[in-house]
Amino acid sequence: MVHGLTIIPPTHPLRGRVSPPGSKSITNRALLLAALAKGQSRLTGALKSDDTRYMAQALRAMGVGIEEPTETSFLVSGTGGLATPEAPLFLGNAGTAVRFLTAAAAFVRGSVTLTGDAHMQKRPIGPLIEAMRSLGIEAEAPSGCPPVTVRGSGSFEGTRVSVDAGLSSQYVSALLMLAPGGRGPVEIVLDGDEIGARGYIDLTCAAMRHFGADVAPRGAGSWLVQPGPYRAADFHVEPDASAATYLWAAEVLTGGAIDLGIAADDFTQPDAKAYQVIRQFPNLPAVIDGSQMQDAVPTLAALAAFNRTPVRFVGIANLRVKECDRVAAMATELSRLRPGLAVEEGDDLVVTPADAQTFAPARIETYADHRIAMSMALTGLRAPGVTITDPDCVGKTYPAYWQALSDLGVKLEPVAG
Repeated sequence: MVHGLTIIPPTHPLRGRVSPPGSKSITNRALLLAALAKGQSRLTGALKSDDTRYMAQALRAMGVGIEEPTETSFLVSGTGGLATPEAPLFLGNAGTAVRFLTAAAAFVRGSVTLTGDAHMQKRPIGPLIEAMRSLGIEAEAPSGCPPVTVRGSGSFEGTRVSVDAGLSSQYVSALLMLAPGGRGPVEIVLDGDEIGARGYIDLTCAAMRHFGADVAPRGAGSWLVQPGPYRAADFHVEPDASAATYLWAAEVLTGGAIDLGIAADDFTQPDAKAYQVIRQFPNLPAVIDGSQMQDAVPTLAALAAFNRTPVRFVGIANLRVKECDRVAAMATELSRLRPGLAVEEGDDLVVTPADAQTFAPARIETYADHRIAMSMALTGLRAPGVTITDPDCVGKTYPAYWQALSDLGVKLEPVAG
């Protein structure tokens, strides 16, 4: 059994064509919206990974017909509602699935319990539960994290909800996708100015409109959603921008040219903003605000280790409640290469680059976090002796990641346990 992969720094620029997988964020939104619609929807370009499989399995358990004709497509047959599952829904560490389905469980006429693995049971969901209660929906999460129990009635009476989205924009997205099921128009309002990755809410609204919902922004911090059913529709999922960041970084680290088949400007996902930052390497900005491209921060932090000058990452407190504490993880793992290479200062991460020839061989812990594994692998493109433990954790969002590097000419040596 392979317990690690050692990356051998390539002696040539990485060149070639790599097709990133479909967007996890968009695939999970489209799966849910197609499931809530009455009729058949075909999703193409979709991601097949641990996260989207958990979503599909849960929807099947609630009476939705889901076929998988190809490796990148789903055929979703919805009835316009969701049935009560026979058992608790286990969703691994799929945060989008847990949060979106927690809200969608209000469409069920019965009790739904949603849970996940040990990591998921540490990820906050309290603000979403409080918001759902304010709409008159019975929901509880005694620990403030999953497991969650929702007792749905098929609809709800509330017309206005305020939600604290400081920890995650997914709370807002979950409520937005729920809102058309109300008995009247629903206004969703931010409680405070803080919100993680606002661009993901734009993705949600665009997907909702594609499936027939009437959703409109009302200023910077509120949205009005009209009641009405979702309509079945075919939907094409664009490639995953977060996955693209690793390939963009690999390109500049090696002086290569990697064709992703899509221009950076054609992405609609927030993490595509990282492209313009990555293109500045090895002269990255002294301060990078990661608040609106959160999943790209580990990529940028790995890149910063080889920059000409130090980089401070700010606006990243939300990274502490992802699949792991990514601020602490990146500080710890980068510093395995050279003590003090990265340090935490409050919720900031400061990376002070050094000559890669001074880096020590390192066995990188991944904390079962796909983004730690994929971003830290980038350091192995320049630093000899970087071994990534638990390499299979990339299956959460990019199962073919190691194959993509291999296809570009990166040699990977398996390490047995």
